[in-house]
Parts: sequence; C-alpha cells; structure tokens
Amino acid sequence: MAPISVSRPLLRRLGIEMGFLLRSFPIAVASFAILVAGLALGAGLMITSLGLPILVAALSVGSGFAAVQRRRLIAVSGTPMQPARYRSRAGSDLPSRLWLLGDRQAWLDVLHGLLVFPLATFTFCFAVSWCAVILFGFPWPLFGHALDRAYGGNHQDLAQLLGMHSYASRSLFYVASALFCLVTLPLVIRGLTGLHVRLGRSLLANSHVTALQARVEELTASRDATARAEATSLRRLERDLHDGPQQRLTRIAMDLGMVQRKFDTDPESAKPMLDEALEQTREAIAEVRALSRGIAPPILVDRGLAAALGAVAARATVQVDLDIRLDDGERLPPAIENAVYFVVAEALTNIAKHAEATTCKVLVKHDTGTVHVDISDNGRGGAHVSKGHGLAGIDERIAGLDGSLAITSPAGGPTRLTATLPCA
Repeated sequence: MAPISVSRPLLRRLGIEMGFLLRSFPIAVASFAILVAGLALGAGLMITSLGLPILVAALSVGSGFAAVQRRRLIAVSGTPMQPARYRSRAGSDLPSRLWLLGDRQAWLDVLHGLLVFPLATFTFCFAVSWCAVILFGFPWPLFGHALDRAYGGNHQDLAQLLGMHSYASRSLFYVASALFCLVTLPLVIRGLTGLHVRLGRSLLANSHVTALQARVEELTASRDATARAEATSLRRLERDLHDGPQQRLTRIAMDLGMVQRKFDTDPESAKPMLDEALEQTREAIAEVRALSRGIAPPILVDRGLAAALGAVAARATVQVDLDIRLDDGERLPPAIENAVYFVVAEALTNIAKHAEATTCKVLVKHDTGTVHVDISDNGRGGAHVSKGHGLAGIDERIAGLDGSLAITSPAGGPTRLTATLPCA
C-alpha cells in the first residue's frame, strides 16, 4: 500500500495557524489583565487628576495591543484590516492623546482586548486538547496497562465510562479517536483560527474604510497612468513636430528667402524654387493634419466616434471589418471617445507596422455603462505590452480612465486586443 503523503503547503498552513492559536492565549491574558486594571483604576480615579491620564494610557495600550493583533490576523488570514481611525496620532504627550477618549476605534480596540481573552482561552484549550488526543491516543495501547497498575483499578477513564471495559476495546477506542482527531485537525484548527479572524474583522477593521483605501489606491494608480500616458503623448508629439513639420517649415523659410533674393535678378530661376516651396507647404499641412488626428481629430468632435473610426479604417493599410454598435446619434463622454479613437488608431498602426496581417476586425459596443473595444487580426502574433511600445501607451491610456486591457497574442497569431472602459 502506498504511503499517505501530506502536501507541504497544508502542513505549513497548519503550523502557521497552530502557532497563531498558541501565541494568542498569552497575548490575550496580558491584554485582558492590563486593560481591566487600567480601565478600573482610571474610572475609579476620575474624581482626581490621575483618572484621566490613566484612562488615556489604557486606551493607548489597547490601541497598541490592537495593532499587534491586526498584524497577526493579516499574517494568518492574508486579508487587510484597516482601522476606522480618522484623527491624527501626532504627539505622545497627554494633551495630544486626549482625542482617544472620543475615538470610536480606540474603544473598539479595547473591547477586542477584553473579548479576545475568553475566545483565546477556549481556542487554546480546544486546540491543545485535540492535539493531546492525537499524542496520547496512538501510543495508549503501549502504556495503558501501566496506568491501570499505577491507579490500582480505582479509576475509570472515558472508554470505561462509555461501557468499554476490555483492554482491547479501550485501546481500539483511543486509537480510533486519535485517528479521527488527526484527520480533522486541519479543519478544526482552521475553524478556531476563523473565530479570531471574525472577531478581528468586526472590531479591529472597518470594511468601509478598507474599501475607500482600496479605491484611493486604484484612483492613484489611474492618475499616475494618465499622467504617464499624457507625458508620453506630449513627448511623441514634440518629436514628430520636430522631425516633420518643423524641419519642413524651416526649409520653406530658407527657400522663400532665396526666392526673394532671386526674384528681382533672375525670375525664371526663382519660379521652380517657388513651386517647390509650395509643394513643401502642402506636405507640411498634411503632416500637421496627420499629427492633429492623434490629439482630437475634427471629424471626431463634429460627427462622432463612428465617423472618426470609419475614417481611420479607410486609411488603414489592411482590410478592416468595422462594427460600431452605438445607437443613432449616441455620443459617449469626450474622454471616452478620445480614448476609443486612440486605442483603435494605435492598434491599427501597430498592425500595419508589426503584425504582417491582411485583415482586421474592430468591434466597438456600448453596453450598460461600459464600452467594449475588441480588435483582432490574422497576423503573426507575439504582441506584448512593453515600455516604449504602442501597446504600453494603449494600456496606460485605458488605465488612466479606470479601464482594463487584455491581450491574447500567441506566436503565429492571431492577436486579439480587448479593452473595457467605464463611461457611467
């Protein structure tokens, strides 16, 4: 028969939870004793000048024990526990600590320090008793006779009280009990630990504050992504203006200067230069228009997203199957329209440059306050988000609007880009 194997993660988890329960008891005893003494002494001396400082000290000690318990509960449960404390903790002298008297969380911390004592006593005794059955149940057949001789038959153990008087039946009972406790030990320890976690969540943590903190972190990340996306767009626009229209306009200015000097002396030779300057002007205008499309194309502002994406698809170098599922005349928020336009335009540019694709499908739909953009091609695949590449810019632009981006692009293709943007 193959030996029974227990996974290391299960044993590691069991060891962490068992250590948590064993350490909880002495911590609970210390917190209960100190808090009861401090609260009783502070309340009894409130008629004197010593009562208030002692009471504030007791609340401070309760907050300290609560901080220790939060760290322990986070370590054993893996979930954050943010206290509902809004006031400042600055200063350690008595006047700057008086705010504790009116702080709801400080009193909840003290209440946890008092209630955790009976809970820790129960869980400690239960866990130790459960383990004791395992430790003494399996070897009981080896030392049971010695116990009977030591007591001279003047005692009755649990098996005898249950009607098992033969040594074999008693041995079988204790071994079976030990086996049962061994199999159920992880579940029992997990349940006992869960009692501490539930008490901690109800008194030491505030779900509303935790949710607000998580939302603040999301908005901070979204703001940073927006700032990075805008900075990247500005740097790219500056580079494109410097490399394109600026150099072309500089040459136009130089050509017109030469035309001006030759116009009086040699008009015939000045005419070809004037024609070339005119052509350079047209090309500069075309480049400026192309750059303006990446900012806010006039067609997007005037005629909406469907018309703007239709123009982008018409200019694409691959065949684009465009599917815009918006109601007639429906306009999305300007920031969302700009983002969708940017995503589609940048994706089509990347497909033209890198994908070696022949066809592309673009789907844009608005569904219950959310805009979904789905772009797929039959290219060679291998697309990924990396710093300095077009997909990184798309990811930052979407993250800046609290959206999400998913890319599936195995080697050999196809590539599928799915963006989701909230527009409520």
